[in-house]
Amino acid sequence: VYSMMCVFKKACLMMTFTTLPLTVCSLKSNNAESFSLLAVKTFFDEPKTVKVVQSISRRSAFTSLAGLTTANFIATPLKSKAANVPSQSAATSAGRRGCKTTTDPARTVVTCRGELRSANSDERLSKISANENGVSTSAIRNPSRFSPPWTYLTETSDPQVAWKSLINAVNNVDQFGKVEIVELTNNYLHATAKTVSPPGLTGEDALDDLEFLLRPDDNLVLYRSSSRISVFVYPLTQPVSDRNSNLKRLERIRETLGWEELGDRQTGSQSL
Repeated sequence: VYSMMCVFKKACLMMTFTTLPLTVCSLKSNNAESFSLLAVKTFFDEPKTVKVVQSISRRSAFTSLAGLTTANFIATPLKSKAANVPSQSAATSAGRRGCKTTTDPARTVVTCRGELRSANSDERLSKISANENGVSTSAIRNPSRFSPPWTYLTETSDPQVAWKSLINAVNNVDQFGKVEIVELTNNYLHATAKTVSPPGLTGEDALDDLEFLLRPDDNLVLYRSSSRISVFVYPLTQPVSDRNSNLKRLERIRETLGWEELGDRQTGSQSL
C-alpha cells in the first residue's frame, strides 16, 4: 500500500483509488515553498488532521497521480523561482533541439533555438513538432503543422526575379508587426518577427523565425515559420495556441506576391 502525505497539511483531500488510499494536496498557497509531496511505503491509517474538501473521479485521480505511484519517488519542493527541467526527456520539448525549459506552479515555458536550417546537416528546413506553434513545408508527417510549397510561376519563370519579389514582400509585410531580415543569400532568407500570441512574452527570444528556401529547379519556394517560445499550462502537453499568427503572416506574404500553393491549404488550429 502506498500513501501520499502532505508534509504541510494545507488544502489537502483524502480519496480512495481502487484499494489505494491517497492524500492529495493542491498547489494553491501563498507560499510556494510550503508544499512538498512524499510518496512512501506505509500502512498508516487515514491521517486525522487532513480535511476532506472534495472527491474526484477515479479517472481524474489516475491522470493526476499516474506518475506518483512508486515507492521511490520524492517530488522536490516547489520553488518560487523557475527551475530548469531536463528538456529532451519532457513531453513539452520532445523532438525539438537546443531547448531550455523553465517551470513554475502555473506554467512551463520551453524556448528552442536549435531548429534553424543552419543546424541541419542536410541544409533542409526543419519540421514543426506538435508541441510548438508554426507551420513548415517539411512537416509532412504532422498534418496540423504542414503547409504546401509555393510556386512563383504565376508571377515569373525567372527564379531571381521571384526571389527579389519575396524579399520585398517580407520587408513590407505588416501583419502583427515589423519583420526583420537577419540572414540573406541568393537562395535562403531568415527573418524574425515579434511573437504576438500568447501575449505578454518578453525577452530576446520572444520571436517567430521565418525561413524561406528557393528551389529554382522546381520553380518552388519552401518555408517555415515557428515561435521560439512555447507555453504550456499544466497538465496540458499542447502549447497555448499562437492563434495562427505564424500561418496568417505567411498567407499575407503569399497573397501579396500572388503566388499559388501546390497542395491543400493549411487552415490552422482552431484552439485559443
